Parts: sequence; C-alpha cells; structure tokens
Amino acid sequence: MSKRPLEDFCTRLGWDSLDQSYLRKLVGIARDEDMGGAGLCAAMRPDKARDVSTDLMPDARARAVLNARRDLCCCGLGLIPVALELYGGGVNFTPHAQDGQKLAKGEPMGTFEGSVGTILRAERVMLNFLQKLCGVATLTTRYSAALDGSATRLLDTRKTTPAFRALEKYAVACGGGWNHRMGLFDRVMLKDNHLAASGSREGDALLHAVRRALATYPELVVQVEVDSLEQIPPVVEAGAHILLLDNFTTDMLREAVTMIGERARTEASGGITIETLPEIGTVGVDFASTGALTHASTWIDIGLDWL
Repeated sequence: MSKRPLEDFCTRLGWDSLDQSYLRKLVGIARDEDMGGAGLCAAMRPDKARDVSTDLMPDARARAVLNARRDLCCCGLGLIPVALELYGGGVNFTPHAQDGQKLAKGEPMGTFEGSVGTILRAERVMLNFLQKLCGVATLTTRYSAALDGSATRLLDTRKTTPAFRALEKYAVACGGGWNHRMGLFDRVMLKDNHLAASGSREGDALLHAVRRALATYPELVVQVEVDSLEQIPPVVEAGAHILLLDNFTTDMLREAVTMIGERARTEASGGITIETLPEIGTVGVDFASTGALTHASTWIDIGLDWL
C-alpha cells in the first residue's frame, strides 16, 4: 500500500469555509450576554437588553480606528460587520488589512464611521473576538516558523474552546498551520483509550480492530494512535492510512518513520513544544500536531481609538 496524498489528511479553512449563520449566532449570544445578562438566572437579568452607559449619551456620528497594539497576525475581521449590525447598525467598517496578514505594533486594522452608540455598544465584543483569534493566529505563526524549511506540516487538534472550533481552526490556518479532524464525524481515530476499552492494544486484536474500522468506513481516513514501536507492525499490516506517534522521542520517531516507510503517513504528537519542533522537523514525519496553538494562546492587545 502506498501513501495517500497529504491533501487527504489536512486542509486550510478559509472564511468561506465557515457557516456565516453560525457565526452570526455566536456573535448574537455574545451580545445577549453583554446587554441582556444571558447565562445568569432570571432574577439577575434586566427586563430588556440595554447599555445603560451609552444610553446616557446623545447619539451622533464619529470616526474611530482599530489599532494593533503589538505585532500580530490578523484574524477575525469578517466578524466586525456582523457585530455592528447586531448592535444597531449605522456604521461602516473599512478594513486596512486582511486575515492572515502580519501587522506591526501601531498599524491600523481598519476604520469605523457612523453611529457612536453602535460603536460603543459593539466595541467590547468585537475586540474580544479579534483579540482571541489574533492570539491563536499569532502563536501559530511562531510555531510555523519553527518548522521553516521542513516538509513536516503543522497541525491543530480538537483542543479548542467549546463552540469556537471552526473559528479557532480558521485562525490556525491564518497563522500558517493546517487543519485536520474537525470533529468526531470526519475521521476514524483509534486512540489509546479506544484500544484499551476494546482490548485491542496489541497483536492480532489490534490488527483486527484496524481492519474493522477500514471495512466499516471505507470512505474515511483511518488513523491509529500508537505509543510504542511494537504496536506499529500490526497497524501497518492492517492498512491504516496514518499513524499517530504519541510521545515518541526523536530517536523513536526516526525509527518509526523507517519501519513504516511508504506504507502509511505519520503524525508526531504529544508534548510537542516550539523548542522541540525544529528537531522534529528533521526526522521525516509528515505531520506534527499540538493543541498549544489553541489552548495555550493568549489574547493580543488591540485598541479602538477615536479619531
């Protein structure tokens, strides 16, 4: 059996890959939390959604600019018009950058012109989305740079903020990473707990578990997690498309790549850091995955300043 093309195992989400109605719903939930106390018990919620501070001000027209307050990789600008509309409309947003573009501290991301009330009400939620997504994209650029010159592709994982997976994976793509395994539905992933629960961790039992997966879901990629070199032969013999080499040392990764040869793809995972990625990129694995791109990212400081 020969290796399947890399494109069978990963993709890069674009803005058009995202369900715009779902994004609108997410922003709507954030607005309802912000103005109506969504998530709190009934006794703590207001009778009607409101912004008591902005309601004190006479509405007028104004201009404001969105500024990067530190070096960043831009992500999430498409959510700004959605937020402005849901908070009242009457504001035009003109982007001065695009998602995936690197900006230096102080560079503008875009300008607003229109209703002061809408801008003030939408400000915090817009910034919350942008700061989070730019944080993921910016961290991903650093991890991607650690693999510069290597054929190994950097992958994300399912370790994402609940309900934000599509957005966070999109942010990884903006930062130069690759997306795979969008959920439990699009790939068979026989992890260590699946194998342990079914008594299929080794030998013939492992071989038959993989063959059953391949026969049951012939249209899907079948991936198997292994945590020892001894598990590799039955998994490869069964015909798995890709092996996840979990918590292997770099020497073990090299040996595993040699054992597997051209019969399957390989993914290094577990304990991968930005410091270890350069060496992992030399061992010949097809992919390296890390949840740090999403769960260890920090928000990027972005400011909305009046002109």
